[in-house]
Amino acid sequence: MKCQKCDKPATFHITELAGGKPHELHLCEDHARDYLTSPGSETGLATGLVQQMQEMAKQMAIGQTADELAKLDQQECPVCGITFYEFRSQGRLGCPHDYTCFEDQLGPLISNIHGESEHVGKAPKRGSGGSEKRTQLIRLRREMKEAIDKEDYERASEIRDQIKRTEAAE
Repeated sequence: MKCQKCDKPATFHITELAGGKPHELHLCEDHARDYLTSPGSETGLATGLVQQMQEMAKQMAIGQTADELAKLDQQECPVCGITFYEFRSQGRLGCPHDYTCFEDQLGPLISNIHGESEHVGKAPKRGSGGSEKRTQLIRLRREMKEAIDKEDYERASEIRDQIKRTEAAE
């Protein structure tokens, strides 16, 4: 699909609600950047979101030197092994324990994005007790990967069997 403003390929597909009806825009990277950052754009939401993200980036940059950020990036979850740098670059956490591990850094970010830091919506009535089992499986898979990387295949096979037993206990 081509950009609506030029002949470049459209890499950004933006859907907005205008007057209760969806309006789709297909833009190349240059025109999308212009559209999202221009103060007179049709969408206040997209511009506001970009401005909020820029403000958050400034706030995170203020007060944190490069050394502090480097130390923070090396911080690692003991359960799944994801580092804070991996979270920052991917935008995804590895397991539920990351919220505890990176609590100081995630708290302000979550509050800023959602306006709240506690869940107030619906929750599943059943199946919520499986988080401990999922955490154990994440830890075991990480240990198995480390054993394979060290070429300790005997230990890796033991862990694989333990994973199978844990999954079968459902």
